[in-house]
Amino acid sequence: MQQIHPIALFRLSVLGPLASRDSLIKGDLKEMVRELAQKSYAIPDSRRTYLSEKTIEGWYYAWKRGGIDALAPKPRSDRGSSKILPALQEALIAARKDNPRRSLRSIQKIVAASGIAGAQSLSRSSIHRFLVGCGLNQCPGAAEPVERRSYVAAHAGDIWYGDVMHGPQVCVNGKMRKVYLISFMDDASRLIAHSAFCTGETALDVEGVLKQAVLKRGLPSRLVIDNGAAYRAATLQAICARLEIRLVYCRPYTPEGKGKLERWHRTLRAGFLNELDMDRVRDLFDLNARLWAWLDELYHQEPHSGLHGLTPLERYRKDLLQVRPLGAFAGELDALFLHRHERLVRKDGTVSYGGNRYEVPYQLVGQTVQVVVDPHKQLVMGVESTKGESLGKATPLDTLANNRRKRRIVTDAAVETNRTGTNLVEVALEQKNSRLAGREV
Repeated sequence: MQQIHPIALFRLSVLGPLASRDSLIKGDLKEMVRELAQKSYAIPDSRRTYLSEKTIEGWYYAWKRGGIDALAPKPRSDRGSSKILPALQEALIAARKDNPRRSLRSIQKIVAASGIAGAQSLSRSSIHRFLVGCGLNQCPGAAEPVERRSYVAAHAGDIWYGDVMHGPQVCVNGKMRKVYLISFMDDASRLIAHSAFCTGETALDVEGVLKQAVLKRGLPSRLVIDNGAAYRAATLQAICARLEIRLVYCRPYTPEGKGKLERWHRTLRAGFLNELDMDRVRDLFDLNARLWAWLDELYHQEPHSGLHGLTPLERYRKDLLQVRPLGAFAGELDALFLHRHERLVRKDGTVSYGGNRYEVPYQLVGQTVQVVVDPHKQLVMGVESTKGESLGKATPLDTLANNRRKRRIVTDAAVETNRTGTNLVEVALEQKNSRLAGREV
């Protein structure tokens, strides 16, 4: 059965009062058409809301002649043909075939430079329509779809997603600042391992949220994240390597790779941000308190259609035995999230970091060490070898105190040794004495 065109159905709905009348007496048609024209309509594919009397009357007579099929829009009589001159058509086809990846703007400029009559007034839209009609509108390989498959992880903790969403403006240190929501979601259960609004979207912000996520929900096997600079940071890569988390980077400009988290962002906007009363939010801590309350009391407790009616928390708890615990990492988690920067120890026993100098054990002079830093407090904790072995503390340089400090004197054992072998000085002395003695003779 042939499907009725949606436009024909709309037009018939407009004609409803007229189409339902078996017969009309003189003057009824004009009066009813005038009444219909005064009403507003949701016209498909149009911003207009009113129809003219002439249009409605034309639809009525078309319906009388051919029924509802006559109300369907008619294709243009010149469809498939082009008004572009044959010489210009040949030039357009040649420009496209010469370089299939050439843009419409480039094709327009090339044809305009050819000197063919009418080339200067040829618009890009006309070129596009013509190339579409010729089947030359797409670059090679552009029609090849990217294969995507819907999938779900077998167990909670197998796959986590990480991403950043732009948030509202809140008061931070007395000033209104835009904040960013950093979140980590478990694929199998849709549980939010941790989420927090931060003042930035840097690697340091991501690491801070990730640390809280693994403390609360264990260690994921894989972490799927964006390809941005924050996620490519060496510090984040090192943390994941130490925790045995495999980082998987999405291809640029393909948010489909994290579709579940993108969908959760929509849920958060509708359920949290739209309901949020910013007049009651005093600062960033207040905003995060409301976010965490919404997650624990509403989102994690709401049955999820993709989980066969289970809540995210119920689905996560089913796989508690499958979740990888922190285990041996628990005792050294703080140390794992510290940053390490290579530095050369100077001759005065100091290293530099953040524009400041720090004293380290003096025996490390001339060696390359790793300065261990708490990135959130910008506090230097100590120094390690390049293999990760602790080499001692690092204290801020105090030049005034060093002015009074007693130096450790290193004795040269070679000077105190009684030398009995031949040396160049003695050889030179003997040669000198022999030469003088020879002159006296």
